[in-house]
Amino acid sequence: MTASSAPIGVVGLGLMGTAITERLLEFGWTVRVWNRTREKAEPFLAQGAQWSDRPFLDCDRIIVSLFSSDVVNDVLTPWLDDVRPGQIVIDTTTGDPEDGQRWATEFSSRGAVYLDAPISGSSEVTRRGEATVIVSGDEAAYRQCEDLWPMLGKNIFHVGSSGAAARMKLVSNLVLGLNRAAVAEGLVFAEALGLDLPATLQVLLGSAAYSRQMETKGPKMIAGDFAVQARLSQHLKDVRLMLRGAEAAGCTLSLTETHCRLLEAAERLGFGDADNSAVIHAMRHREA
Repeated sequence: MTASSAPIGVVGLGLMGTAITERLLEFGWTVRVWNRTREKAEPFLAQGAQWSDRPFLDCDRIIVSLFSSDVVNDVLTPWLDDVRPGQIVIDTTTGDPEDGQRWATEFSSRGAVYLDAPISGSSEVTRRGEATVIVSGDEAAYRQCEDLWPMLGKNIFHVGSSGAAARMKLVSNLVLGLNRAAVAEGLVFAEALGLDLPATLQVLLGSAAYSRQMETKGPKMIAGDFAVQARLSQHLKDVRLMLRGAEAAGCTLSLTETHCRLLEAAERLGFGDADNSAVIHAMRHREA
């Protein structure tokens, strides 16, 4: 993977933005970073990244990694006058598909390209280069970024016009989240039956019930280790987007409605900023 000599901008240094920046620096890219709180950038500045107050003046390609569509709007709007023809924005935020389409139109009117490119996988998976990246938008611009996609993930899918990637990510997160909730409920059931939880997990891992969430989240649930890989409140934000999209499409998501109530219960219990594996607490407290 050959690093480009041209600087790449990274806007947002949360869990995912941090993982992306670490990979870029590890592989020798020239990185310009921006975050709403500059303190988060200090470790990267010590590793050779540079701070940028106006990334669209400093970089031809900018990776955006923020919490939600609302935050993307707040951050990007003041910089629109800095946008130049030929620039490419890669937005890894899991956001509202309608907002993605609006941004694509906005950047196109300025001669630039917006690609929605949400990442499927936790920050740890991304840090290891094993995530899946779902991209939509201008295909020529997508091809121009072939050197960059390996920095973001292992499996890269271009799924169509603007907004399609955001929709696909919601489908992916729906299945992922329900798998995680199923692991939590299975462990709570095993606990109630007096079964040994590590032994239960080993049986599940070797059975037809297997899902990758058993490997990544099962041990955390059993150990009560909720150190953050992906925040519970962030997944709840995604689940609400799913339900809103389903309502607009005339579709009912019964399991996702239940999952939403579980996540809201976990938030009430104080686990919103914990890892999303903390959903097991909502199962145990029967608040959903």
